[in-house]
Amino acid sequence: MMLKVSHVTTYRYEFAARGTIQSLRMFPSVFDGQIVHDWSVRVTTPSGDGIRGGSYRDGAGDKVEGWSVRGPVTEVSVIVEGTVETKDLAGVLSGHREIVPPGVYLRDTGAFTRADPRISELAHEAAAGISGPLDTAHALAQACSKAIAYRAGVTHGNTTAAEAIALGGGVCQDHAHALIAMARVMGLPARYVSGYLHASEDGNLHEAAHAWGEIFIDAKLGWVGFDPANNCCPDDRYIRLGSGYDAQDAAPVKGLALGAIGRETMDVAVALDAVQQ
Repeated sequence: MMLKVSHVTTYRYEFAARGTIQSLRMFPSVFDGQIVHDWSVRVTTPSGDGIRGGSYRDGAGDKVEGWSVRGPVTEVSVIVEGTVETKDLAGVLSGHREIVPPGVYLRDTGAFTRADPRISELAHEAAAGISGPLDTAHALAQACSKAIAYRAGVTHGNTTAAEAIALGGGVCQDHAHALIAMARVMGLPARYVSGYLHASEDGNLHEAAHAWGEIFIDAKLGWVGFDPANNCCPDDRYIRLGSGYDAQDAAPVKGLALGAIGRETMDVAVALDAVQQ
């Protein structure tokens, strides 16, 4: 598929900030399932563009770029536009270069992905009688999908995997956190992935900005994506941006506003359209 992205995030401050500093992880991953035809990321204010800083690829292979804005400023927008050609690789992250050992993703990375007794029980129940890491990963993803019904408004940004399982509902962030927790219980390295998803025509898929999990299967197959929110593996409807231990670590935008800004609000508008090749 050829997918066209328009993603605008606008921050507004009650009182003018002296300036802002942002770290952006909003660039399509480089792997066999994606070809970037054009892509731009910029930070703007009503009075002009921000200052582009340095960029680098982290140990997980994700591009990170710094931006800053000189104040006084009461409104800052991050604008992402681009076109990506995608290919269905059944979730396999082939051709992606990174140097972080998979075992790093087995460690406890905080409350978001920490397994409680119920998560441990759910993981062992799902994997019972199954041999092999790939089949186990599929079973865990299916169990996660059944345990957490997709319901917006049930959870919030700081909901943990254990809380989402207890509530029995949540959104893609909750599914990803729960899957990571379950995989680690079974000794499988797992991580959080942020990106985009194009909705199907009947609207069944949860569209636009999206998140899912990746599980490391073995040295031959490598990392494979699983999306419990939609009970599938990422295919050509998905654009992968970056990864991390959890939603906070993989956040596309991290930033700091300088000064006593009072109340801060954020508006997000994301559009993802399929275009003819």
